[in-house]
Amino acid sequence: MPTIIPVPAFTDNYIWVMREGGNAVVVDAGDAAPALAYLDRERLTLTAILCTHHHLDHVGGNTALLARFPVPVFGPAGESIPGRTHPLSEGDHIVLPGVGVELDVLDIPGHTAGHIACAGDIDGPTVFCGDTLFAAGCGRLFEGTPAQMWRSLSKLAALPAATRIYCGHEYTLANLRFAAAVEPGNKAIAERAAREQGKRERGEPTLPSTMAEEWNTNPFLRAEQPAVKSAAEAQAGHSLADAVATFAVLREWKNGFRG
Repeated sequence: MPTIIPVPAFTDNYIWVMREGGNAVVVDAGDAAPALAYLDRERLTLTAILCTHHHLDHVGGNTALLARFPVPVFGPAGESIPGRTHPLSEGDHIVLPGVGVELDVLDIPGHTAGHIACAGDIDGPTVFCGDTLFAAGCGRLFEGTPAQMWRSLSKLAALPAATRIYCGHEYTLANLRFAAAVEPGNKAIAERAAREQGKRERGEPTLPSTMAEEWNTNPFLRAEQPAVKSAAEAQAGHSLADAVATFAVLREWKNGFRG
């Protein structure tokens, strides 16, 4: 069974490496240097690259990786991905060469217009979701609307409770501070914050999280919960008609949050 390894990049990115035997697939390789260093240290051969969206901190390493390993590149059909050979959109089923991982593709626009997620079973339910769903948070709306992002998050939230969430950034502690501001009475948030703080103090990643954790502690998935809606209405200064309106207020609130 393949294993999934986090390779830190830049300030807070993770490049995810799926490895099986002597082969490896990298996910969202924004920087080739740490990916190549890991492959060389572990004596692994790169067999494919998988990209969730076009932002440079997720695809910037493709060209240098391809210069060393001329491998297939899987990425969203609706975006410009360096070296892409396999355009992906919802409903596609892929088998990643060299590691034998099978993944189903979901369209999850909002952060970017063509953002995708890839979900499958890698020793349990697993999803690579880039910058759409974070641990206790979600991505900014650079190219999409609140309605699009809410639908995308709802699609991810429909995955099984045990689904492990491999997202693109180590934002968990900051996201949990915001979650606590939205729901100060939510004990699950305080308990999770303590656990995740301990991991960071030990030099460990907080990822992957699980979908069950997100249901209980991520305000952006909890926009239909009365306490979250009330907090968003207090922030907005008026009543909010539905979950999309609540989500929109939460996202703007988070944009300016300095807690």
